Amino acid sequence: MISSSMRTLLWLKRLMPEVRWTMWQNRSCSNSSIHKHLISKITATGPISVAEYMREALTNPVAGYYVKNDMLGAGGDFITSPEISQIFGELLGVWCVSEWMAAGKSNMFQLVELGPGRGSLASDILRVFSQLKTVLGETDISVHLVEVSPKLSQFQAECLTGGNTQSSDGDQPVYRSGTTRTGLPIYWYRRIEDIPRGFSVFLAHEFFDALPIHKFQKTEKGWREVMVDIDPESPEKLRFVVSHSPTLASSVLIQKDENRKHVEVCPEGGVIVQKLANRIAEDGGAALIVDYGHDGTKTDTFRGFKGHQLHNVLEAPGMADMTADVDFSYLRKMTGNEVTCLGPITQRSFLKNMGIDSRLQVLLRNCHDPSTRAQLIHSYDMLINPEKMGHRFQFFSVLNRGRLSQYKGMQKNTAPLPVAGFAELDIQ
Repeated sequence: MISSSMRTLLWLKRLMPEVRWTMWQNRSCSNSSIHKHLISKITATGPISVAEYMREALTNPVAGYYVKNDMLGAGGDFITSPEISQIFGELLGVWCVSEWMAAGKSNMFQLVELGPGRGSLASDILRVFSQLKTVLGETDISVHLVEVSPKLSQFQAECLTGGNTQSSDGDQPVYRSGTTRTGLPIYWYRRIEDIPRGFSVFLAHEFFDALPIHKFQKTEKGWREVMVDIDPESPEKLRFVVSHSPTLASSVLIQKDENRKHVEVCPEGGVIVQKLANRIAEDGGAALIVDYGHDGTKTDTFRGFKGHQLHNVLEAPGMADMTADVDFSYLRKMTGNEVTCLGPITQRSFLKNMGIDSRLQVLLRNCHDPSTRAQLIHSYDMLINPEKMGHRFQFFSVLNRGRLSQYKGMQKNTAPLPVAGFAELDIQ
């Protein structure tokens, strides 16, 4: 259950080294509409939290970064693992089917993805489902996407259905629907709450890192919240400041056993993982969260990306991506006692356990074009090399407690095991 204090807070709010700091001034001025809006807002009401700043910059319905930009791919601001290699999505598809089988082969199977990007991950997973028709049998399979970006939902529709979708008017829970290229019903939502109840496998790849965070600094007078304010010497610039007195967030969100000096907390992430945990406990299923993050050890990770380069987070809000490492220890605490959590483990460990080496050999055996073979090997290296994505990204799973006995004796940092032989499937 969501605590009353967190409900109150939410209602009221509606690759960098760690550093210790109390103020960071923006070095250049932006004339973006979001920037002007934030300047006006701070002038009228005073400094705002980092969470409110992120929320406005990323999801403002008029000019938010995720609402109006195409941020993915070589021409965007970042590239995700599913865009790098088909193997990544295929192995996650294997994991989904493996969990469905281990849970008793429910006659209903909802694949749910939070923040599905361009649809590449879902596309690769659905290709695996098609190859495993004999395994899935007559199971009632459907696809459910939670996406707030109109632009990205269009990309997803084209990728997954060939553009064969229908849009709903008004504030209907399902704002887009259609049929995938593989013949499955597919639906788009803005909120997790609107997804039908039933056995579901939830995927969240680089989703939690973009949710708004609160930042806190430990001072001689206790915990204080880091806020975004106007630089008095340059009225068109923004800066970070530390609040003089406690805020509601600093009073509610800091764990009693916290021993770090600087902390980032994502209450929205906590609420979402609680919703996933409640559904998994009541309806069965599993969730797999993939993101860069840590297990309650890092401090200052808030940063921006623009054109595949690090970007000053206080410059040009709405024109660049903002992100912070996911605190998996916080997510684990927020799931409660009704589910089982495994991880986090590195992407390298997860993909190795899922049979990425065998899968690569299958693809290389069926490929005779030198350039394509070189690309396959390069993509493989990008995914598992510890100096690249291999150790940067972490995998964290939430499972129904009925699965606990199957992992008896395993450590929390152990990856789910693949279904025998899946890595050898002849998926083209």
